Amino acid sequence: MDPRTLFAADVAWSLWDQEPIEGAFELENSNNQADQSVVLSVSRPWVFGYEPPSGSGNGRSVLILGGGGYTQLMVGREGIQVARWLANLGFFAFVLVHRFPNAANGPQAPLDDARKALILIEEKELSPRGQGVCGLSSGGHLAAALLSEFPHQWTPSAKNVPNIHFAIIGYGPISTNAAGRTIIPNKAALEPPEKQELYQIVQPDVQLVAPAPPTFIVYSGNDPVVPVVNAYRLSEGITKARGVVELHVFADAPHGFALDTKGLPVSSWPTLCQEWLRQQALL
Repeated sequence: MDPRTLFAADVAWSLWDQEPIEGAFELENSNNQADQSVVLSVSRPWVFGYEPPSGSGNGRSVLILGGGGYTQLMVGREGIQVARWLANLGFFAFVLVHRFPNAANGPQAPLDDARKALILIEEKELSPRGQGVCGLSSGGHLAAALLSEFPHQWTPSAKNVPNIHFAIIGYGPISTNAAGRTIIPNKAALEPPEKQELYQIVQPDVQLVAPAPPTFIVYSGNDPVVPVVNAYRLSEGITKARGVVELHVFADAPHGFALDTKGLPVSSWPTLCQEWLRQQALL
C-alpha cells in the first residue's frame, strides 16, 4: 500500500524505521472520510505531508499536532483539516501520528516523535525558510513542549532539533494536569501513569527556552475540559521568555472547536490567525 493514499497526502514517512505502513497504527475512519479519522493506538509513528498549491509555497513548513488526550489522536479534525488550511496559505504542512505515553512506550514518546519529525523535515530540505508548529488540545501541550527545555530526567532519542520560528497553540492543557498546579482541588492522577508523568515533568509555561518564537494562542473561556488559565499561563511564560504573543479567548466555545465549529464567534479564529501570520511576515 502506498502510505500517501491513507490520508490523501503528498508525502509520507515512517519516523524511526523503513517498515511499511501496515500495522503501524490502528485507525477509526468514519465513512472512509480521512478528515474525520481517529487514531486509536500507535506502535510505529508516521508523518504525512501536504504541499501548498503549485507556485504558492512560502518556503516554510508547519508540524501539526492533533489532540486526543494522549490516548487517541484526532488526526482528521485536528490534523488533516488543519494541514489543508495551512497548505492553502503556502506552508508545507505535516501531520504527525505519534505514539502515546503508556506502559509500552514510556512517558516521553510523543515528545521524541515530534522532535524526530522536525529533524526529518529539515533533512529533506522542505523548509528552507524555517519551521513552525501548530498544536490543538493535547497537541497544544506537545507543541509548547517543543518550545521548552528538554527534561533533564530523560535521555533524548533525537538531538540537534531545528529551531521553531513560530507557533499556533489552541486549547492545550499546558500545566493544569501537573500535581500542585491543578485548578480542580484534589484532582486524581491521570491514567495511564505515563501520561500523568508526561504532564508532571513537562510544564511548558515555566520551562520555555528564551527567546520564545512568536506565538498565536486561542482558547475557550468556558472550556469544560481544559481550563482557560492554561492560556494565561502560556501567554505569560512566552512574554517572560521574550516572545511576542497574540492571545484570543472566546467567551463561549466548546472544547475541541478546531476549524469546523460553526455559528459561534470562535469560528473566526482561523481568519484571525491568518492575519497574524501576515503581520508576522510569515505569509
